[in-house]
Amino acid sequence: MSEDNTRYRVVVNHEEQYSIWPEDRELPPGWRDAGKTGLKDECLAYIHEVWTDMRPLSLRKRMERPEE
Repeated sequence: MSEDNTRYRVVVNHEEQYSIWPEDRELPPGWRDAGKTGLKDECLAYIHEVWTDMRPLSLRKRMERPEE
């Protein structure tokens, strides 16, 4: 198995969900650059550090509303 030397960027979508994407490819629709690039392990470590609540943004907002 060969070592993955691909450079990635961390991307985030409108629901504040994170992923990685090859740095040399155009971003997929609905995703924006989160400001971190590097090797796969570096990007995944960054995501692990910053993505502390896995719930989509819309669900978090809905859960914050007082009961009606």
